[in-house]
Amino acid sequence: MKNKFYFPSYEEVVKAKNLLKDIIYETPLQRNSLLSEKYQANIFLKREDLQIIRSYKIRGAYNKIKSLSHLELEKGIVCASAGNHAQGVAYSCNILQLPGKIYMPSTTPKQKVERVKMFGKENVEIVLTGDTFDAVSYEAMKDCNKNKKIFIHPFDDIKIIEGQATVGLEILKQSNSNSIDYVFLPIGGGGLASGVGSIFKQFSPKTKIIGVEPQGAPSMSHSLKKGKVIELKTIDRFIDGASVKKVGELNFHICNQVLYEIKTVPEGKVCTTILDLYNLEAIVAEPAGALSISALDFYSKKIKGKTIVCILSGGNNDITRTEEIRERSLLYEEKKHYFIVKFPQRAGALKEFVNNILGPKDDIAYFEYSKKNSKEEGPAIIGIELADKNEFSGLLGRMKKYRVHFQYLNKDPDLFRVLI
Repeated sequence: MKNKFYFPSYEEVVKAKNLLKDIIYETPLQRNSLLSEKYQANIFLKREDLQIIRSYKIRGAYNKIKSLSHLELEKGIVCASAGNHAQGVAYSCNILQLPGKIYMPSTTPKQKVERVKMFGKENVEIVLTGDTFDAVSYEAMKDCNKNKKIFIHPFDDIKIIEGQATVGLEILKQSNSNSIDYVFLPIGGGGLASGVGSIFKQFSPKTKIIGVEPQGAPSMSHSLKKGKVIELKTIDRFIDGASVKKVGELNFHICNQVLYEIKTVPEGKVCTTILDLYNLEAIVAEPAGALSISALDFYSKKIKGKTIVCILSGGNNDITRTEEIRERSLLYEEKKHYFIVKFPQRAGALKEFVNNILGPKDDIAYFEYSKKNSKEEGPAIIGIELADKNEFSGLLGRMKKYRVHFQYLNKDPDLFRVLI
């Protein structure tokens, strides 16, 4: 059993910092004027999306691998990761010229797989298997046990935590001793939260550390409520960089000491944040990277007039996911609505629907219909996009006024998933 009383020491984190100084970037801590104005606060972004692998994960991975003996390294190393930890391990293997085997979920975005290949070059072998981190981790551990290789855990490891803690050291140095009221950071397995949180606990104990989890994978919040590490039965894997069924034992015990609060954020809200960052700031954030900023709306009253740091933890977003991100955002913002509409099977029925039901700025974004001549009515699935969510009540009013027979799908998740 791991030592639940372990707490990262300043001396060990400084050792990690010195070890990493020639390998990583000291990423900027940038004041964001748009967010600061929006929330009437002093908001800074710690830009780990600008790291060498576009994620903080290189810090822990390299620190762990460098801590291994020559005998351990000769056996070869193995890791399991949804992407960013894999890139950190791959980059480390290439720099150190070590053989590595990297297990990744078969659902991992292609962009992340290609980047692992790019960073690892001929020094790494990639194995795509399973659908979740937990399934992949199981296969990786089987390999380690069978072949006596060393497993590089993505978060539940002392050296990983100390490597991630160097983000906290940088923030304190870059803030020029200015008091930081809140730090918002993402939580998946808990490596970053336990590392950064431990540094602030020691050197800025008044700073409130807010962990931000995906609503579909609230592993840490559930564990803290139960007082022990628990494994979720199912998770939403959309925010792949922060979606695990089970947090680390070490991470759990440290987070229990250093976190002020945990906020779970809907995936759709994260998608809205990703789009805003890109459209307004030209910042490419992956879903896990945008988690911390996504939480600000829920703290708007508390953070007014305060100094805030949000850790933008990663920027490995696959462009092929853009349409899904936009769709989830529109659904969350209540600007896109799906219906099953029963149309009379006669010419002109759709034209009447468009003229009578749609508002001047409404748009049909999805339409699926198959005419069946043997029936008086035929069902069509229609997706309507609104310019303003407040127009929804008017849309429903017109459908009722003109006696349109419809079924609303947004509030029926099981049917929605099947049809859309």
